[in-house]
Amino acid sequence: MLNNKKIIVVLPSYNAEKTITQTYNEIPFDIVDDVIFVDDASSDNSVKIAKQLEIKHIIEHKKNTGYGGNQKSCYNKALELNADIVIMLHPDYQYTPLLIPSMANLISSGLYHVVLGSRILGKGAIKGGMPKYKYVANRFLTLFQNILIDQKLSEYHTGYRAFSKEVLQKINYNINSNDFVFDNQMLSQIIYSGYEIAEISCPTKYFDEASSINLKRSIKYGLGVLTTSIKHFLQRTGIAKYKMYNPLP
Repeated sequence: MLNNKKIIVVLPSYNAEKTITQTYNEIPFDIVDDVIFVDDASSDNSVKIAKQLEIKHIIEHKKNTGYGGNQKSCYNKALELNADIVIMLHPDYQYTPLLIPSMANLISSGLYHVVLGSRILGKGAIKGGMPKYKYVANRFLTLFQNILIDQKLSEYHTGYRAFSKEVLQKINYNINSNDFVFDNQMLSQIIYSGYEIAEISCPTKYFDEASSINLKRSIKYGLGVLTTSIKHFLQRTGIAKYKMYNPLP
């Protein structure tokens, strides 16, 4: 608990057996109340290790649903457990769990409803070894999005995110893609709903065991980001309407 808010960390996992333990052991359980581990049909021993760590809530997808599909299971379960604050942490140890208190505090204090761990603020991405083509693509896509969405975020593509219960209950994230563009669609929905987003500088690590998408998947993701940004622009200017922006009752 933090300011009487129940904090749940969700771990969307896919073939992360080599890094789960290190990630889990750095979670600050002095404030984190629960952990949800969702495995997306891994071919390794991810689930076995999660059970050895005695993670209470483990969900096993029998078929791979994709990165977005994994997150849907994470957030749906967190809401079922009455979380006040939900923090998505990748179990591949690319992002440090040590930032959880800072991210949670920004939400529990009532200052923000969403917090992103930004690799671009400071020099976290470069120092952490982000491939140059990914860095350039990140900067281009972020510039394009900021113009169309009318924001000033340093990046939209980090996988380190914290949400208030209110946000997860209001936006219809379950209607989004099951692929990687889910992240971007979710931020677009959040911004359209009027929530302000805080960013904190986040160091990151790129190494063999850390998850990463290949060039082909990266191109598909980039095209999805451009499409989402255009839809957001058309929605906010009243030119078109899309179901994804309809708030839940």
